[in-house]
Amino acid sequence: MLKSLLKTAFSVFLLFFSAASVAAESDNEKPAQPEKTSNYQPLIERYILDELKAIRQDQQALRAEMEEKVAHARLDASDRAIRYTSDTLNNMFIIITTAASILVLMGWRSMRDVRSKLNEVVETKINELTQEYEDRLHELEGKLRKRSQEIIDAQEDISKSNEIHSIWMRAGLESNLHQKIKLYDEILAISPEDIEALIYKADAAFELGDYEWAFSLANRAIDQDEDYGLAYWQRACANAANGATQEALNDIKMAIKKAPKLADELEREPAFNELHKLEEFEALRPQV
Repeated sequence: MLKSLLKTAFSVFLLFFSAASVAAESDNEKPAQPEKTSNYQPLIERYILDELKAIRQDQQALRAEMEEKVAHARLDASDRAIRYTSDTLNNMFIIITTAASILVLMGWRSMRDVRSKLNEVVETKINELTQEYEDRLHELEGKLRKRSQEIIDAQEDISKSNEIHSIWMRAGLESNLHQKIKLYDEILAISPEDIEALIYKADAAFELGDYEWAFSLANRAIDQDEDYGLAYWQRACANAANGATQEALNDIKMAIKKAPKLADELEREPAFNELHKLEEFEALRPQV
């Protein structure tokens, strides 16, 4: 359309230029003649004006057409933007609906159920952790309590051992048999299962001439420990003093069996002086 307008304007320009040339030539050829008005000049002017009017109309039409196309292009862009936004919103609603459907199928029908389930899970986990740490704390308290009791018991044992050792030292320095027996009783009061104290007490009773008491104390020592040879030895002394020869020989045999080194003391034990004449006793002596 623009090309046609250009062609029309060019033709109008040529016509106007030819008309002007013709008029100039006529003026040059007849300078002395009086001026005459051409009959074609109004027609040419009219033609030119019509052409100019047509050109303006074509320009207006072209402008209107361009504006219409621009408006249509803008409308198309707006439509595409609106369509894209609408599709995006639809997709989001579809995703949300699908997620809600999945939550419904899983049993979580609402956000309230989700929050309740979450709180339940968190509370359960916290309770498990709390119980675990409580168990550890109780176990640690038990170990500390046991350790403390062991330390207290050890301190008591050390204190008792120190006290018993002190009493033994005093008993070793004491020459009075009755005082020795009292000291041995103090040891037995602290440690009733102290066999050594029982044997030394039985020996002190034997030296005091109370053979029955010595026999009883030796029996107590044997009841506490049947493998303690010196207890049988002390009971053999009491039996020999009481005239129970066979019982004394049996206890001597048992004492040597439990503690073989006691055989070396047979010759030096005064309680067995009456037994030296017996062949069974002589057989117990170690062979030189």
